[in-house]
Amino acid sequence: MEKQLRRYIIPNILAMTGTSCYVLADTFFISIAAGADGITALNLVLPIYGIIFALGSMVGVGSATRYSLDKAVGKPDASDYFSNAILCALLISSIFVIGGICFPDTILRFLGADDRILNVGLTYIQIVLCFAPSFMLNYTFTAFVRNDNAPKIAMAATLTSGVFNIVFDYIFMFPMKLGMVGAALATGISPIVSMTVCMVHYLSKKNTITFVKKLPSFQKLIAACKLGIVAFVGEISNGITTMVFNFILLDLAGNVAVAAYGVIANFALVATALFNGVSQGLQPLASSVHGKFDNEAEKRIYRYALKFGMVISICLVVIVMLFPDVLVRVFNSENSIELAAYAEVGIRLYFIGFLIAFVNIIKSGFFSATGKGLESSLIALSRGVVSIVIFAFILSKAFGIIGVWLAFPISEAVTFLIATQMERITPKV
Repeated sequence: MEKQLRRYIIPNILAMTGTSCYVLADTFFISIAAGADGITALNLVLPIYGIIFALGSMVGVGSATRYSLDKAVGKPDASDYFSNAILCALLISSIFVIGGICFPDTILRFLGADDRILNVGLTYIQIVLCFAPSFMLNYTFTAFVRNDNAPKIAMAATLTSGVFNIVFDYIFMFPMKLGMVGAALATGISPIVSMTVCMVHYLSKKNTITFVKKLPSFQKLIAACKLGIVAFVGEISNGITTMVFNFILLDLAGNVAVAAYGVIANFALVATALFNGVSQGLQPLASSVHGKFDNEAEKRIYRYALKFGMVISICLVVIVMLFPDVLVRVFNSENSIELAAYAEVGIRLYFIGFLIAFVNIIKSGFFSATGKGLESSLIALSRGVVSIVIFAFILSKAFGIIGVWLAFPISEAVTFLIATQMERITPKV
């Protein structure tokens, strides 16, 4: 069982990490090309990524989870969730395209941009919004490939797109001298590369998923979204946290503090992707054994996933505690003393939260995979939206910028207590 579980978890971790590299690569090259203002502009746009990724993952991962559960009990229309996810993703993403074409400046100002940052980031946000369909569809393509017993192809798809993004970030921004426009184009095209690689599976004889020509089903969308709420909150929590922190930091210390948080947020994005990889990686097996009523196998999957997450968590925190200056320097091309001072303290305090967050993320994913949508949703909403926002405002009033950094670990601790109480009223694992 453990070996089979690793076969899903490891490729999924790599795939999720590859997805997070979209923004990580942008930040690195933008820090070189546009300095602190560029990082600030990117960090103000991150909530938009969060919303797009969250909706895409909720529809895609939720539909793929529902497909696995229905397939395990032999329902003939399980594949309907694939075509329904594609059509719904296209419909939802069209809203972002309209926003990108008609009023990108209004959106960027709403996110906190002043005239200087607007001048740097306007075209960037416009391109990102117009590529929303490719971002959202990519979640459906990769999730169904993974759940159709081809996790290595899903991993290859995401890693290939990540490499493309990094390489073409450089090509577009520097040799072609497109600046932030080039960064946006590289990031927008990357999921198209991922979906192209996924077609290797969809066109193969091993594929069991078919596209059904039906009108979008609202009922199927809701059924999928109930199980995709964990993936949704896992993605949107970064966006919500970033947006709230941006507003608070702008008020406390201005653009440099936002740039410092941009550095922290990028590393946190990778860390969260690792744990989301474990959480989503356990899903196909956990859903399968749950459908067969194999409680002992469920327990083994859950416990092994927690051990896997704990090892990752400890490694991350040790690295951050020992080398904060090295990590911050990667994105501090202007050698700003003020940015470094904020970010080095902040990243240490912030990452303490991952010693607890891994449990919350994995527990929430496990509940989702085994059909406990309500419990899963409550944990995900607590850690990703409610607690983090409340503590960000309270602690920033009490301790200033230090309080902003502490909001994440304290909100994770509160969520852990909530999740522990939930386990007492749900079947033991």
